[in-house]
Amino acid sequence: MVPGLRDNFNAAFTQKKYTDFLEEMNALHPGGIEFRLAETPVFVDKTFTKKMLDACESIVDVIAQPDFKQLTANAVPKDLKVPNENAHSHFIAFDFGVCENTDGELEPQLIEMQGFPTLFAYQVLDDEVTRKHFNIPDNYSSYLNGYIKSTYIQLLKDIIIAGHDPENVILLEIFPHKQKTKIDFYCTQDYLNIPVVCLTELVKEGKKLFYVQHEKKVEVKRIYNRIIFDELQQQSSEVQKKGKILFEDLDVEWAPHPDWFYRISKYTLPFIKHKFVPETKFLSDVKELPSDLENYVLKPLFSFAGQGVVIDITKKDIDAVKDRHNWILQRKVKYADVIKTPDDNAKVEIRIFYFWKDGEARPVAAQNLARISKGKMIGVRYNKDREWVGGSMAFFEKY
Repeated sequence: MVPGLRDNFNAAFTQKKYTDFLEEMNALHPGGIEFRLAETPVFVDKTFTKKMLDACESIVDVIAQPDFKQLTANAVPKDLKVPNENAHSHFIAFDFGVCENTDGELEPQLIEMQGFPTLFAYQVLDDEVTRKHFNIPDNYSSYLNGYIKSTYIQLLKDIIIAGHDPENVILLEIFPHKQKTKIDFYCTQDYLNIPVVCLTELVKEGKKLFYVQHEKKVEVKRIYNRIIFDELQQQSSEVQKKGKILFEDLDVEWAPHPDWFYRISKYTLPFIKHKFVPETKFLSDVKELPSDLENYVLKPLFSFAGQGVVIDITKKDIDAVKDRHNWILQRKVKYADVIKTPDDNAKVEIRIFYFWKDGEARPVAAQNLARISKGKMIGVRYNKDREWVGGSMAFFEKY
């Protein structure tokens, strides 16, 4: 995306640099990284960065408006509502595809957004190790709005720990050590000193929750929630039964509250009107199918990691949908083959991290991750047989 930097990076690249990079990334928590790491970061100039952030801020305008909860009243499935929802999501992730418009120009297009955490802590490690093994210009940073490692980690502490004793704050997940994202859990533990706890390890007494550590029962006062309820519903009956305690009135704080996973999601897209947000409608609101149906994608509202998405849709696919209010029809975007690599050029998505401290009027952009692909689908689970693809991060031009 910055031709000069791309050419310099590619010319200086060696397999040994990449191997050394992988060895250090994997050394901290051996076996913790279960997804492919790309050979390159993404370089983003000031103009493109501004376009992404302008789109984010426009969407935040909608999310921060007083009637947003009313607007998204039907977003949370009734059987998945959790008591004590707070005023806003502590975290928002915006996914932008780097696309090509009809004039052949590069522009960001919002693909999805989520009021839910992502690899917030892992990206701190990724930034440090990438800079150590590859030449990243001083005027480029993976952080936004002037954040650096120390202030970024402090922001995470302020939001996740929020003044509690770290032992009373847990990162909660279902079988965390089996998750593809477990490296982020371990990095969170490193930087924030909070325990990683499995749902099955919780103990409920009255309205209080506890976990056991070193044969000591410890009260849970705040939950850094990493459980996706769609995944909970796919677990055994025993695990689902255990999970029912999360839907009770508990003396715990949430960061973020689970309801925001649904409120800020694909459900929100039809309410956003911006040139960098593809036209999106609830399928139930589509009275007449577009004549150019091949230029649209069909997505279920309640799924994660790209599951259930229909890219090359036909009228038959539309007719097969019974619960149309739970699906969206979104205009396709044209990903640009923008990352020059030794063989085929690659596509990229950039995820912008927004953090919302209690007491603040709006969230702030602070960091990012990137996913590089050479296939139809973007994500670290796809095209594993290719090179110069996988998890990465963007470095934004500062000046």
